[in-house]
Amino acid sequence: MHPLSARLQSLSPSETFAMAQKSNELKAQGIDVINMSVGEPDFSTPYHIKEAAKEAIDRNFSFYSPVAGFPELRRAICTKLKNENGLDFDPARIVVSNGAKQSLCNVILTIVNKGEEVIIPAPYWVSYPEMVKIAEGKPVYLYAGIEQEYKITAKQLEAAITPNTRALILCSPSNPTGSVYTREELQSLAEVLERYPDIYIISDEIYEKINYVGKHESIAQFEPIRERVIVVNGVSKGYAMTGWRIGWIAAAKWIATACGLLQGQYTSGPSSISQKAAEAAYTGSQDCVEEMRLAFERRKNLITRLLKEIPDLKVNDPKGAFYTFVECSRYLGKVFGEKRIDTATDLAMFLLEEGHVACVGGDAFGAPGHLRFSYATSDEKIEAAISRVKEALKKLR
Repeated sequence: MHPLSARLQSLSPSETFAMAQKSNELKAQGIDVINMSVGEPDFSTPYHIKEAAKEAIDRNFSFYSPVAGFPELRRAICTKLKNENGLDFDPARIVVSNGAKQSLCNVILTIVNKGEEVIIPAPYWVSYPEMVKIAEGKPVYLYAGIEQEYKITAKQLEAAITPNTRALILCSPSNPTGSVYTREELQSLAEVLERYPDIYIISDEIYEKINYVGKHESIAQFEPIRERVIVVNGVSKGYAMTGWRIGWIAAAKWIATACGLLQGQYTSGPSSISQKAAEAAYTGSQDCVEEMRLAFERRKNLITRLLKEIPDLKVNDPKGAFYTFVECSRYLGKVFGEKRIDTATDLAMFLLEEGHVACVGGDAFGAPGHLRFSYATSDEKIEAAISRVKEALKKLR
């Protein structure tokens, strides 16, 4: 056995990327696979953003950037937070990183000590628990099922808090469920957190721009807990810029300073060219964002309707992001040939091998008995994929 660190041995591989890899392997064999496993918009980055990147190259933005990001981008983020969210931040409280994933990890490594508890509502994004493990913290899971639209309640949160609780991670709009917390729901959580001044709230808002309920609501809007909320966001999802790798935090100055210190030691500042592109994303026309949001909403309505036509699946109506999270427990325990479907991961693999549709089992998201489908693909592929799923499921006995 190779002498890997105990830290690395404690980590689990990402199921979303594992399924995408298996999908690509089948494609390499000439099999027509429809990939609905990875959360990545299928749109190209908008033209004016790409032009800003080209201009940055021509203007020789090819040197190291400040660790926390260019001042111009940080000011643009502050303006966005003020105009869109009603939140007042100055650039010293913004840290730009190599994607929102690094932003999240920076925060967790900065505020979580060994053995401290981090409350993670389940279903959850696959990387949250692993990041807490890297920090040697303890993930504490709060499960919310389809009957409550996969959203935790204030009562659940209160019951989960212990003297050892350090943080809560909240994601709205949610990956993997597409659920969106209302202002009233967030306020009820904030009222609980107000009574526990040592608990920090990591608010993952990366899907902010992709919601079907109107105005985005951030838990940072509630003044009594505002200084303990760390907003995490970026350009990947809303602006179709996944490969540009730009995320950021807005936080109390001491947290931002600490995240900058950490980042300065293991990556330094993010790509100079990507930052200039992100600046153009925030300061330019937002028409492109609305065009993509409308397309996602149309696709959401399509996939929800088609999935509801399949017997024994429970399907809710996601209010944001580009995922639908389907309760599929009635298919567990069934067989295909000599193969028994015991878990949602087994079912996802069956759908890949037999239906040539890649999705992800809910086990990876802390929700056994579910499947996650990403509808960040064309209407035609959605129709074909769900038709294949329907036909494949008929083969189970």
